[in-house]
Amino acid sequence: MSGRSELSTRHGLVWLNEAGWLEALACVADEHRFAVQRWRQQDWPAVIRRRDAGCTAGEICLGIALPPDQDGVKLRVPLRIDLQGVRAMRAPLAIADVIEHAGSQWRDGLLELHGDIAAQGLEIGVYGSLALQALTGQSYLRSASDIDLLFSPLDRLQLEQGVSLLQQYAARLPLDGEISFPSGYAVAWKEWAQACGKPGNRVLVKHDSGVALQRVVELLAGLEEHACAA
Repeated sequence: MSGRSELSTRHGLVWLNEAGWLEALACVADEHRFAVQRWRQQDWPAVIRRRDAGCTAGEICLGIALPPDQDGVKLRVPLRIDLQGVRAMRAPLAIADVIEHAGSQWRDGLLELHGDIAAQGLEIGVYGSLALQALTGQSYLRSASDIDLLFSPLDRLQLEQGVSLLQQYAARLPLDGEISFPSGYAVAWKEWAQACGKPGNRVLVKHDSGVALQRVVELLAGLEEHACAA
């Protein structure tokens, strides 16, 4: 379980209670009803997504992504329910949770990456296709799939260590994903790796209600302020 609020973390996992599923089914488009009903029957989690415009403080925006079709298209079904419909939530899966569900060509690399993450005390979760395959047992991975990681550093040293580790393993594994800052902003880690040497550079940040451009120096200052306050 993450030390941060899973409620404010995109990619977090949410299990619905009966009232939550009934609300979801009442609002979903007819063509998506079968998929949502199957999710309910299997008790699979939905995933926290960006908040819709007009979403109230008492609501949560979620999504269900189906396995890709023969053309590689992955249908995504948006849900928006009252918080009273949430039974449980947690942060994205750990790498240890997904290794056995990954392709054989990735397992050794993921096992070593997991060991290095643990040794350095970093918090790196998995979302996207690999996580969904592990959670549901369905076939999400394709030959061109990435391994989406969510790295949540607590201070600047962890940020530098984690990005260095991801760059190292990206030579062996198709790593992608984001850095999640304590502010709730997230940046693609590859974009951060290119921009972080120049504090005046701007990077695209995602947050729970949209996207924006922010300077590297401002994100670093926020990270340091959080570390001092912890």
